[in-house]
Amino acid sequence: MVNHTINKTMISTKTSQFVIAKDETILASMKKLDANANKILFVIDENEKLIGSLTDGDIRRWILAGKQLSEKVFKVCNTKPIFIVEEYTTEAVKDIMLTKNIECIPVLSKNHTIIDVIFWLDIFHKKKKEIKKRPLNVPVVIMAGGFGTRLAPFTTILPKALIPIGNKSIVEHIIDKFLPYDVKEFHMTVNHKSNIIKSYFEDIEKTYSINIVKENKPLGTAGSLKLLKEKIDDVFIVTNCDIIIYADYAEILDFHVDSGYDITLVSSMMNYKIPYGICEIDKGGKLIEIREKPEYNFLISTGMYVLNKKILDYIPDNEFYHITHLMEEVKKQGGTVGVFPISENSWDDTGEWDEYNKTVKRLTND
Repeated sequence: MVNHTINKTMISTKTSQFVIAKDETILASMKKLDANANKILFVIDENEKLIGSLTDGDIRRWILAGKQLSEKVFKVCNTKPIFIVEEYTTEAVKDIMLTKNIECIPVLSKNHTIIDVIFWLDIFHKKKKEIKKRPLNVPVVIMAGGFGTRLAPFTTILPKALIPIGNKSIVEHIIDKFLPYDVKEFHMTVNHKSNIIKSYFEDIEKTYSINIVKENKPLGTAGSLKLLKEKIDDVFIVTNCDIIIYADYAEILDFHVDSGYDITLVSSMMNYKIPYGICEIDKGGKLIEIREKPEYNFLISTGMYVLNKKILDYIPDNEFYHITHLMEEVKKQGGTVGVFPISENSWDDTGEWDEYNKTVKRLTND
């Protein structure tokens, strides 16, 4: 067994991206987590001693509890973090990583300050194999009936779902995210250039079945779901054809089922900073105050949902009908709509050029 001595002169630069002070806001921690490939932060006190760890799951539970992002990190973090001390052995680290299924672990000095962070690659000298996901046992519906006007001129030739990202179409990247969950049944509702989509999926090799359902006219973001009523048995997942979600789909499904919701929408936290001073005035035009470059936080709908089959009865036959109409009807009928929050960097929207280019960079660099 090898005993390791830490080079303390290299500490601050290497570990700073994984450390956050306990009095930082939860919003600040979300931004730092989004920039952190390992999706974990270690929380330190005023003496730089480790007091906790923080993941997006901790923040999600905080948001779902209806609490504020302006609160301090120490209120939401896990106060029993896993760590090792500086005179560790490789075998001890291997054992912890394997038994706890973690990819990084902080190294503490004798006075409990973080002096290093050890990663899976450091110990095993290869990337961690992705653990097979728990099977979802639900079908996935991909809504691909839109015209994709924001991606013109590509969409004057190709349907939006087939716009390429690297060597694959957008929709194949979406499907690929579900395959580790052993999803075999896909349905795709189509309209614009539907024959191209159908021909494409008839020609490619695939390990799943995909049922192409054509709208005779545009039916909105939910109208075409009625066409699948006889094809679906129970709970199912719906996703737009231009968004990619980087989250645990099994966790999303569990949240929906365990909470007893009729619809669950996957939402993303969006932080928007107005780059100007905002004037608040009274009715006569008298200045009350100026708020300098305020920041606002919103939960926005990403375009992924989990639905119960029974609510398909609320959708009118062959009529233009949006998912928002369906949510309103569900609530009118005494049902409930849930929200599963994810971070701002946990999804891509390829429906317009700037975001499409960001997605291309993200996926082709993986």
